[in-house]
Amino acid sequence: MMEIMLKLPTTTRLNKPLAKKAIFAKFNLKSTAKEKFDSDISKIAIVNEVSSVTTTIAKGNTVEAFFVLLVTMKQEVFDEKNITLLSRLINQKMLFVLAYNEKAKLSVYHTKLLQSDWYPIDELSIELQGLNLDTVWENVVVQVGNIQIEQGRTLDEQIRLNEEREKLQHQIELLERQARAEKQPKRKFELVQEIKKLENKWKK
Repeated sequence: MMEIMLKLPTTTRLNKPLAKKAIFAKFNLKSTAKEKFDSDISKIAIVNEVSSVTTTIAKGNTVEAFFVLLVTMKQEVFDEKNITLLSRLINQKMLFVLAYNEKAKLSVYHTKLLQSDWYPIDELSIELQGLNLDTVWENVVVQVGNIQIEQGRTLDEQIRLNEEREKLQHQIELLERQARAEKQPKRKFELVQEIKKLENKWKK
């Protein structure tokens, strides 16, 4: 089922359930972390291994393989920290398929947690683009995060820049709301000037 959804080669197929209790025991998670993890995640399974052994793609200099993990969620709105925690506990490159009812989304941790939108399960897919696994993995990250890499920038640089832009945009929107609500002309003018400075910074 999962291989059909993602349109990955059948040679990559695996079916290895990961017991939550085993993860808790191996990494000695505190009771609070266990409760939060368990409140969001129902079950976990490794469903694909993409490597030079399971595909015709050559090894990369840094990436020799990555795994697809099917994570069955208990609710659509979840704490992203639980997926981040899972990515840090398992020392492998991982593409998460987060499934809830008849919907699913892709997620990957690369300097930060990136996620796709929710899609009907049968519409979910990922393309393996590249001649080696370094490039393929980078393209997986780009697809999941819907990242447009500007000319002359690396993937990591683009992610950081996008994050800075998002923060600036949030600050601008916050100041705009404050300016609309402000009745004192002098303070309203000051807020407008702050907005212009942030807008100039965003453009640069």
